[in-house]
Amino acid sequence: MKAIIIHGGVGKVRREKIERVRAGLRKAVEAGYRVLEDTNDALSACEAAVNVLEDEPVFNAGTGAVLTLDGRCELDAAIMKGSTLEAGAVAGVEKIKNPISLARLVMEKTDHVLLIGDGAENFARIMGFPEYNPITEEQMNEWHELKNKLLMGEPLHWKKIYELIKQHPELLKGTVGCVTIDDNGEVVAGTSTGGVFLKLFGRVGDTPLLGAGTYATAFGGASCTGIGEGIMRTLLAKTACDFMKMGISAQKTAEACIDLINNTVKTETGIITLDKYGNIGFAYNTENMPVAYISSKDSKLIISGMPSE
Repeated sequence: MKAIIIHGGVGKVRREKIERVRAGLRKAVEAGYRVLEDTNDALSACEAAVNVLEDEPVFNAGTGAVLTLDGRCELDAAIMKGSTLEAGAVAGVEKIKNPISLARLVMEKTDHVLLIGDGAENFARIMGFPEYNPITEEQMNEWHELKNKLLMGEPLHWKKIYELIKQHPELLKGTVGCVTIDDNGEVVAGTSTGGVFLKLFGRVGDTPLLGAGTYATAFGGASCTGIGEGIMRTLLAKTACDFMKMGISAQKTAEACIDLINNTVKTETGIITLDKYGNIGFAYNTENMPVAYISSKDSKLIISGMPSE
């Protein structure tokens, strides 16, 4: 059984970006599934799908990711194998094109799980990653616009930023993620993000923290998106994997995780899940969460979670 599911983050997809988001989802899930078919390697399939999402500026990962309060692009990513619990993650990297690929090398080439900041950047250069500027003109223009609004009286502290996001969900740009399974039953989860817009410099969210935004076991995998602070407090991805270990379906697991968020930390959240049988699930509590998936059960590409057209 082969299957792959990806997400492009929660929030609201602006109407003028619908086609770009759809095209990016389609390209990413097809790239990942092609690797599954050609190599039967869930790890490489997950990396390939997330690479495409990182390279598409319409998503909040890699090129075009959101900027910090001081106008920098600090990227986080993690990838994990369910069969062995091997994992690699990076946080706060600024000059890397594809953080998910760097996270994979942390897993494969070191004895560590998480590298951050300058250390992660130095490791990237040793591994042959060229220096790369992920900041786009579009994102810089948006940063200036949002920063000016804050300077003109919009509050800066996080509680009010959350309120601003609720009023303007299009500001909640989405983390990207993927969960795959190959014919060997290997489950892999991967997530990549630029974080929350205008975050404090040095802030790390849920994405690179195993069990919070990313987790995989022999029973299933999960990738989360949304306000990372709430996801960290609930260890949402690990919770999802525990549910699937208890025999709860991938879809019921996703729904239960969002119920947990709604009844506790009450923050904007989405999650994708995939169990050891290749069953897919996803749920979210925001207006949109672009999702695409393919399974060898019918090889049909499905896109969901988008605005009605």
